Amino acid sequence: MQAAVKKSGKPSWFFAYSYWDSVPVLAGILHFVCLITFFVSFDHFPWQLNVLFGLLYAVSISWNINGIAHNFIHNPYFKSEIFNRSFSLMESITLLFSQTLYDAVHKRHHIGNSDLPGENGNTTDWLSIYRYGHDQQPEGVWAYTFKSYFRDEPQKIYQEIHKRNPFLAHFGVFEIIVVIALVIAGCWLNWRFMLFLAPFYYFGHSLSSLNGYYEHWRGNPNLPIAWGVSCYNRFYNWLWFNNGYHAEHHYRPKHHWTQMKALHLQIAEQQKTAGVHVIDWSHGLGFMQSK
Repeated sequence: MQAAVKKSGKPSWFFAYSYWDSVPVLAGILHFVCLITFFVSFDHFPWQLNVLFGLLYAVSISWNINGIAHNFIHNPYFKSEIFNRSFSLMESITLLFSQTLYDAVHKRHHIGNSDLPGENGNTTDWLSIYRYGHDQQPEGVWAYTFKSYFRDEPQKIYQEIHKRNPFLAHFGVFEIIVVIALVIAGCWLNWRFMLFLAPFYYFGHSLSSLNGYYEHWRGNPNLPIAWGVSCYNRFYNWLWFNNGYHAEHHYRPKHHWTQMKALHLQIAEQQKTAGVHVIDWSHGLGFMQSK
């Protein structure tokens, strides 16, 4: 981890790993502000513009989860725990689900690395694309995409967090309570907006599941260097904070997001030998891949 800190820039008194983390932090704040602006402006916009903003919110959910929130899990942005918890709460409000619970689910994801079902028929990774598949094959992409949102088990996730950090388990519950309270307040203030937002919210989380599916589709669950599937499209990696380097990320989860390209160049020959799968488009457009 120290190597990643040195390579990603000298950390300041404020940021824990790199000055570059100011970019996803500001992007997260912008996402939060845009959601509030959407709420305030909803009644003043024509329906066509509201639909456009709804679609942008849906895409931005996947963007945030797989970029900003994801990198925050592996390398918390701030030195101060107060700032980290505050950012986590802001992310929870923006995405309308607990960032702390996402942290636990995602860390479990890295323990299993989209593993195959064991003798008991279960996978270690709760997000594994093989968890609900048959005959050691991944589940169909559209079933995984649109069913994953309903498969979370908050009580099990809470217990997982409580084992390692009771405070975080309680903070995760606090985030959920805040989100529920804000949804109720939103319905009281403008129920039309909340009803309008609901399908876009669900679609956004489904897009995140779609993204996650192609991060491991045709990966090798038995070979660490090939656990993930990568995409080296420059625009995608620029916009998604290097999420395209997913095989590299699973191979070295604590490597800072700014140094993923350097890691790729370092292990490129090993990846080629191992047959790491690469897609041309972004993970969210993996269904367009012809081979």
